[in-house]
Amino acid sequence: MDLNADLGEGFGRWELTDDAALLRIVTSANVACGFHAGDPATLRRVCELAAAAGVRIGAQVSYRDLAGFGRREMDVPPAELAAEVAYQIGALRVFAEAAGSHVAYVKPHGALYHRAGRD
Repeated sequence: MDLNADLGEGFGRWELTDDAALLRIVTSANVACGFHAGDPATLRRVCELAAAAGVRIGAQVSYRDLAGFGRREMDVPPAELAAEVAYQIGALRVFAEAAGSHVAYVKPHGALYHRAGRD
């Protein structure tokens, strides 16, 4: 069984969850990639903690919607959306590999998750 949680959904000193505590009990971490939540320092910290705990790292990608936490529907041209998703995965990949791990999967967040299931 795989137990996962959404992590890295903060900015700077503000944290939505206790990522370190969750990483002690999950087997996979859906890491926010900066478009709905997260920032470079948070991505790096979560990847380092996940790698040290042996937790799989997944890219939690979303629409570019910091104000709406990725929950607002957006009409983004397919080529632009593909570029934005690739950008988010690439950003997380750099930090995951620097921590000695890798991005094992991709999980859409919020409105993008719902659209993927519908369209």
